[in-house]
Amino acid sequence: MNRDHLTIGLAQIAPVWLNRKMTLDKVLAYTADGGEKGADLIVFGESLVPGYPFWVELTDGARFNSAVQKEIHAHYMQNAVSIERGDLDELCALAKQKQIAIYLGTIERPEDRGGHSLYCTLVYIDKNGQIQSVHRKLMPTYEERLTWSPGDGHGLVTHKLGAFTLGGLNCWENWMPLPRVALQAQGEDLHVSVWPGHLRNTVDIARFMALEGRSYVAAVSGLMRKSDFPADTPHLDKILANAPDMLSNGGSCLAGPDGEWVIDPHSNVGEETLRLAEIDHQKVREERQNFDPAGHYSRPDVTRLVVNRQRQSIVEFDEE
Repeated sequence: MNRDHLTIGLAQIAPVWLNRKMTLDKVLAYTADGGEKGADLIVFGESLVPGYPFWVELTDGARFNSAVQKEIHAHYMQNAVSIERGDLDELCALAKQKQIAIYLGTIERPEDRGGHSLYCTLVYIDKNGQIQSVHRKLMPTYEERLTWSPGDGHGLVTHKLGAFTLGGLNCWENWMPLPRVALQAQGEDLHVSVWPGHLRNTVDIARFMALEGRSYVAAVSGLMRKSDFPADTPHLDKILANAPDMLSNGGSCLAGPDGEWVIDPHSNVGEETLRLAEIDHQKVREERQNFDPAGHYSRPDVTRLVVNRQRQSIVEFDEE
């Protein structure tokens, strides 16, 4: 195999909404399929496990001290991912078995922040089945702030995979110039952006980021239909009363370092699919000839970025 080449899989799937176990079963199935088809990397959408908080805008989510909001949020918390508990262990084992790396969007309930707050977290698992980064979304967007907590810079790291250097961000983080620069400065040339899912979110920014970074950019969305809400969802009647038939329509895509589509976002709208593409690092090197945003086309004597990658915590213990 040509070391410059890498096969990436874009897994555009719907969760079994707010059901961690059943959604992880789907992730396992798609990961196994990607591995069998020769993918080196498979990417899943933002907050896929156990799902995006669609209820907030559909059920008067900003009403303070609402019993409805408390009950749905408690259900959400109960189905969130605890890495410390081992919720991703089976997926890590499969990554090692299939020799496939994974970017997975989760809702994380981390013990290092007390175990009762939720974070929109992008997890990277390498081909040896090791979790290499846990990136908590820096700033939840709009109504997301009613259920997700702000993250930190600990996960602003890159990873080597073959000839490529990978980095990833959640949803509207991709609009934030400085986090993009933080990854570019670490050699990123395959940028992974994950989204809850809609063509309007992917069709413009994927090509823009590819041109800006002279990198491949994968934009991977989830999918959500009315039929993806389980019958035992708390207050399902209230959620469905205001929900459209299609809440998230996908639009996953892959742009090359010249800004041209490798996988067009219009090609898979509204369907669950695993799309694979082989990418070539030679294309990155060609496009960096005239523009390299963190290299020869930067001026660190004029503008520089300082990044705090310390994991944030409310307490620090000094042990004797």
